[in-house]
Amino acid sequence: MRVVCAGHVNWDVTLFVDALPAPDAEARIGDRREGGGGSAANVAVALSRLGVTSGLVGAVADDRDGRNARRELREAGVDARGVRVVEGGMTAVKYLVVTPDGETCVLGTEGVNEAFSTGTVPPDYFERAEHLHLTGQDPATAAALAVRAREMGLGVSFDPGRRLAGRADDEVLALADVVFLNEREAEAIRERVPPGRVVVTKRGAGGATAETPAGRIDHPGYDVEAVDSTGAGDAFAAGFLAAILDGDGYERALAVANAFGALVAGAPGTRPPFDPADVADRCGPA
Repeated sequence: MRVVCAGHVNWDVTLFVDALPAPDAEARIGDRREGGGGSAANVAVALSRLGVTSGLVGAVADDRDGRNARRELREAGVDARGVRVVEGGMTAVKYLVVTPDGETCVLGTEGVNEAFSTGTVPPDYFERAEHLHLTGQDPATAAALAVRAREMGLGVSFDPGRRLAGRADDEVLALADVVFLNEREAEAIRERVPPGRVVVTKRGAGGATAETPAGRIDHPGYDVEAVDSTGAGDAFAAGFLAAILDGDGYERALAVANAFGALVAGAPGTRPPFDPADVADRCGPA
């Protein structure tokens, strides 16, 4: 196992609508899909599809959605032994409302996806891994996992996601080698990232930027007709990490990340099927 991902494991219900309704108005649902979600789970699945062995730390309930989420993880080749199964409670469900231009808004239930800790991680997880990727879980849990990973000699990356308000992530930011942000997140917390870190800013259709100790690298991205932006940022992170772990430089990593993100944004669903060769077709061979 090369990468351990830690954070939320959700069940997603995606509603494709003709428009977001105004107050007292109604929108039409054109399609409805269900499947596994959660940033940590999405990155783990994406890495596995890119040929990078991955494991997952998180929590689901012992209910239908939790069983389906774990089944999809196993089918994708993810080591899900680190996903705690909580008796009672409810697996977190996210209702994703997607407009025709691919923009997404999210309604969610909290569920049990914070019900994990360093104590629920299988003993061999960090011994077998090279890297820990953290997403938007409780900051204390994330920091404890990052400390343990550092003690074991792993690299650490962090993607805080949309849950920024009221979260004290400074310790996690200090422990991370690589920080992934979108433009809104960068505006909110960029100044809190300590010097010497690699800060990767995702700019959607505008490509991405990597600020590294050696300087700034920009990539323009790839043209894509956005269908569903859900999961595109997670695919981006997976592509970047896969390239870096394979020894590629940051310029190549940005190209792979943008290519993978574009493929996901151009198809419906959080984890649309794809051929890894499609990534190489967009950004060229290594």
